[in-house]
Amino acid sequence: MTMTKSRKRFIICAVVLLPVSGFLLYIWAALTWSFSAGERAGYITKFSSKGWICKTWEGELTMALMPGTVPEKFLFTVRNDLLARRLLGAIGKPVSLTYEQHKGVPTSCFGETEYFATDVKLAK
Repeated sequence: MTMTKSRKRFIICAVVLLPVSGFLLYIWAALTWSFSAGERAGYITKFSSKGWICKTWEGELTMALMPGTVPEKFLFTVRNDLLARRLLGAIGKPVSLTYEQHKGVPTSCFGETEYFATDVKLAK
């Protein structure tokens, strides 16, 4: 029993397209739904555009609970250029950073961290 040409093409397309479409659906889901969300307060001490092909904005928020204590660093990613410009203007100033955590993002092309900044407010 031999297969027709159209049946072979259908099987080849199914073998190729199903995994590719499944992977694209996974990427969409990982970037759309957040695992957690919150705010962190501190000083933006580092913020830069990184990547060879996929450029992302990567930042570092330094949080000190009390003067004289060792500060904790919170690493985050920004995918929005407008927000990146606002963050560049807030370097060294006290800020409140709103973020979403996206677990399972497949590559660093979307960001080096799983924490994506969504808003920034200057603290008073």
